[in-house]
Amino acid sequence: MRSQTTPAARVKRSTMPENASGLAAQLRRLLIGQSEAINTIVPFVQMHQAGLSPEGRPIGVVLLLGPTGTGKTRTVEALAQVLHGSSKNLLKVDCGEFQMEHEVAKLIGAPPGYLGHRETQPMLTQAKLAGVTSEESDISLVLFGEIEKAAASMTRLLLGILDKATLRLGDNSTVNFERSLIFLTSNLGAKSIQKINTPDFGFEAMLPPKAVEERKIQSAGLSAVRQKFPPEFVNRIDSVVTYKPLEREACETILEQILSEFARLIQSRLGLRAFKLSCTPAGRTLLLDTGVSSEFGARELKRTVQRNFIQPVAALVAQEQVPPGSTVILDAKGGEFTIFMRQ
Repeated sequence: MRSQTTPAARVKRSTMPENASGLAAQLRRLLIGQSEAINTIVPFVQMHQAGLSPEGRPIGVVLLLGPTGTGKTRTVEALAQVLHGSSKNLLKVDCGEFQMEHEVAKLIGAPPGYLGHRETQPMLTQAKLAGVTSEESDISLVLFGEIEKAAASMTRLLLGILDKATLRLGDNSTVNFERSLIFLTSNLGAKSIQKINTPDFGFEAMLPPKAVEERKIQSAGLSAVRQKFPPEFVNRIDSVVTYKPLEREACETILEQILSEFARLIQSRLGLRAFKLSCTPAGRTLLLDTGVSSEFGARELKRTVQRNFIQPVAALVAQEQVPPGSTVILDAKGGEFTIFMRQ
């Protein structure tokens, strides 16, 4: 007799943290400054682990709102890292590539008989969903980035996925999303959220920074979403997370992660020729002042480190000017970065 796989049996194949706090702790080490997102996502994963996710629906549908550079995409990548061991284990759809109605056909493929049927391979297939799972977890993470840029036909196409966890392809085959955790990201309401956090006129603009009511930020984001999408689409979203601009302390932690990652890369790639890295307080301050802004958040920070530290160090290594075991130090004087070495 062929054995049947029950939801509980499927859960046993997962070697993820056995409780929500363990999963949350791992996510907090990778995702800085956005605890609300972690607290929202972890229960969906835990329900799936317990075999209690609703039947006939995705594990969860989460809309991530907020300004650019606050960690929306990073949230899904961090979850992929924790669940599957790699941040690349997710199926990502850039909705900016589907702004025209005819481009949506790339998601499901052209039906038989249409020109290009065999050449057009669907982006959303059962095989591709299975391809982003792992031995550690059977959850497929699907990310629709910048959903507000997609054509209206794509929004209609998503209704079946978000509600019934099914998608019918051009060749009439069906894709099942019951083991998928679906994320939608959007910058809708970003300007309103930014004004709430940093008012630029009136009496509030003269006051020192203060904690802003979560409800006010959430309301600004949801208002923009309801203006953009029809009610039947919004009602299929399980949770909405509104990201706040990152605080200075969170940016400092992100900078430390970037520098540590660069140091690990040097040790793993250069072997016996490896050297140490250091950054003075003045250097860190200038990196943060240059790489973090209210408009772009921390998105520019990594590029700032690459431009002012990684690339100059790489040039020194290429010219064989960095002795093995030495320490390369980034400093700042008079608003300019300087690099020097110490044996």
